[in-house]
Amino acid sequence: MTRAAPADVSREGVPDRRYVRTPATAPGPSGPRMLRDFGSIRRSAVEFLLSSRLEYGSVVQFPIPSPPTYLVAEPDAVRRVLVGNARNYDKATLQYRSLSLVVGQGLLVTDGEIWRRQRRMVQPPFHHEAIRAVGDHVAASLNALLERWGDISRGAVIDMNEAMMRVALEVVGASLFGTDLSGDADRLAQATLHALDEVVARSQMPVTPPRWMPSPSRRRLEAALRELDGTVGLMIDRRSAAGPSGADLLDVLIAAAGAGDEPIDRREIRDELVSFMVAGHETVASALMWALWLVAGDAEVAEQLAAEADAVLGDRDATWEDLDRLPVARAVFDETMRLYPPVWLVTRRALADDVLGGRFIPAGSLVIMSPYVVHRDPALWEDPSAFRPQRFLDGSAPPASSHAFWPFGAGPRICVGKDFAYLEGILLLAGLARRVTVARPPGASEPRGVPLVTLRPLGALPMVVRARGR
Repeated sequence: MTRAAPADVSREGVPDRRYVRTPATAPGPSGPRMLRDFGSIRRSAVEFLLSSRLEYGSVVQFPIPSPPTYLVAEPDAVRRVLVGNARNYDKATLQYRSLSLVVGQGLLVTDGEIWRRQRRMVQPPFHHEAIRAVGDHVAASLNALLERWGDISRGAVIDMNEAMMRVALEVVGASLFGTDLSGDADRLAQATLHALDEVVARSQMPVTPPRWMPSPSRRRLEAALRELDGTVGLMIDRRSAAGPSGADLLDVLIAAAGAGDEPIDRREIRDELVSFMVAGHETVASALMWALWLVAGDAEVAEQLAAEADAVLGDRDATWEDLDRLPVARAVFDETMRLYPPVWLVTRRALADDVLGGRFIPAGSLVIMSPYVVHRDPALWEDPSAFRPQRFLDGSAPPASSHAFWPFGAGPRICVGKDFAYLEGILLLAGLARRVTVARPPGASEPRGVPLVTLRPLGALPMVVRARGR
């Protein structure tokens, strides 16, 4: 059944109620074309979204009858969904239902009053004063990484995908859980990735088998979840027995169990810990591995990054107090997240009719938004596919108020760990630049970003790492 759509939209963005019968409210590809391109869409959904934006405009409707499905790539429209009219949009979408198979009912997927209660509960460990100690954990994890690499004075080929996943997980474990995950990092990182990859694969299947039906995919997911649940359960048991060790996230969650008017149970503690394990390590690791790959391909940026690290840090480790004195590292991190935003896809369901980018959006619609698409819009960014950190230093990047750059989301649902991620990412980049140089292996081709839960390279990302002679 076709939906009546407004014949016109006023300048104020209010739909004119003189409806006409029309099968679509925005331009977009035809059904036969979508079917023909289905294979390439599954291989690179992010490139399909980008090409759709360039071909059809900033609001694209796909030929999916239920629910009506739109790509929204205009910054003002994104702002309306995430900020101005955020209460009209919830997370009851396939993306978050699939993610909930891993994170349960953690902060990443909940809505409404449940989400607001969770957000208030987990906020304290992310206040500025609370994250000062993250710098010490970054330094310890970085030094442990360099020790594992051993003698690299003549250069060694390192899988930067694995290396950044491990170091980011160690930082999250120490900072948020007060737990040394160094012995479990490789196993936990793999379990997290396997679980997330399985839920993404399930969400892309035209027909999903029922949960009770055994399958290789189901067995892999259950094995990965057992690994995650086992480690998280041990962390909860050990902290509960030992008592508080500070004011980290694990302490906050355990204190909330049995306290107040709305105590949480063990399952809720588990869901929040897994949520932050997922959100807190894979996203930063993804950004770091892409940053190192991009820096390795630009000698001028590599020299600027190393010179800044030498001038600011000298022979010591980076700390929280250095953050504002590392603008080049910040610019490299920002430019990397512009080109390869770790969270490349954000979806919402419209609870009531709305108008986005001058197009009528009926209630119940699926709204797809992608920082990757907005960040590569030539109308917003000069030479959008080029790696140019300088744009974040010379003022040529669009202003923050424009919502042309939103790697951490926006509005009330902006990532609670944004400051944590910046601190970790910038200090790790500066710390690595002070100690090593990175290069691409001879003949290496450009890695393809695979749009899974985060945007990361497919498989290993080998790079040549050499100790700096100083």
